Amino acid sequence: MIHVELSREDPWPAADWDALATAAIRAAIARTPYGPLLDTPAAVEVSVRLTSDREVQTLNAQYRHKDRPTNVLSFPMVQRDLLETVSLNSDDGELLLGDIVLAHGVCVAEAQERGISVETHATHLLVHGALHLLGYDHMDDDEAEGMEAIERDALSDLGIADPYLVRED
Repeated sequence: MIHVELSREDPWPAADWDALATAAIRAAIARTPYGPLLDTPAAVEVSVRLTSDREVQTLNAQYRHKDRPTNVLSFPMVQRDLLETVSLNSDDGELLLGDIVLAHGVCVAEAQERGISVETHATHLLVHGALHLLGYDHMDDDEAEGMEAIERDALSDLGIADPYLVRED
């Protein structure tokens, strides 16, 4: 069973972020071979932190050696090969899948640039972050295409348009 532990800090406004994060993370996992994590009796936890650009910049500098804010950071806690064991064989216990951190200012600016709501963009970033927790990456073109395809499918399940379509204004 997936449990999302969410913390929201200023300047993120009050909203039903718990439901949004849970839906996004569940949709992402469902579109991968790790879908059985959704129904395993084990407690599978994802921590989501909605915070400031400053905090994300600090984390990005500390863990990625990039001294700037970014839209989303993911910190996986489980190696990909262990996920299969948990999803297929675990009937008790707990598993911390990892942490996802979103930067408010970057998220708002990107949403405005795309002409979408902050909630819609945050949903995309949460799907993206959840896939990183599962070991997906976009370091080369093939990986990026595969990850984007899963994102498109998960977001479609949530009623959100393809974020990778190029808009012609």
